[in-house]
Amino acid sequence: MLYRRRSDRAQRREPATLAVRADRPGPLRQRLRELAEEEERDFYATRASPDWLDALVPLGTDPSKTFLDDAPWLIAIFGERYGVTTEGAQVKHCYVPESIGIATGFLVAALHECGLAALTRTPSPMGLLNEALERPAQEKPYILLVVGHPADDATVPEHALTKLPLDTVLTYR
Repeated sequence: MLYRRRSDRAQRREPATLAVRADRPGPLRQRLRELAEEEERDFYATRASPDWLDALVPLGTDPSKTFLDDAPWLIAIFGERYGVTTEGAQVKHCYVPESIGIATGFLVAALHECGLAALTRTPSPMGLLNEALERPAQEKPYILLVVGHPADDATVPEHALTKLPLDTVLTYR
């Protein structure tokens, strides 16, 4: 977590907050999983286009989100839209989404260096995370990182191992 603090600080205000949960199983995990699976069932049944569903086939995903119960850590990443002074005045934070992206990248890299796997989730609705993790209203949940060692029988889909050639994602001028 300290490694994440080396990332961009957006006007020195550090608008990214990490809320870590290591309590499993429990009512919070059960509620998060129920909401995630409900949202995923609706997504697969009514919102996803045929092209989108075809793109998911090689990854083997489905509405089941058992990993929310199984993983040792859930890290909810919040963006603080504004700060509050000791006098109660609001102070706007700039570049919050950018700071969240940079901080999350640092965190995921550090977790991988420690030999841990990290799965990003962007659950909908996200507001439950504020209530469940007792975060203030000025914080907006962005990402739920599911973190732990891969299961003994875990596999990575071949499709996910295919990377574009470097010259297609990086240009030199």
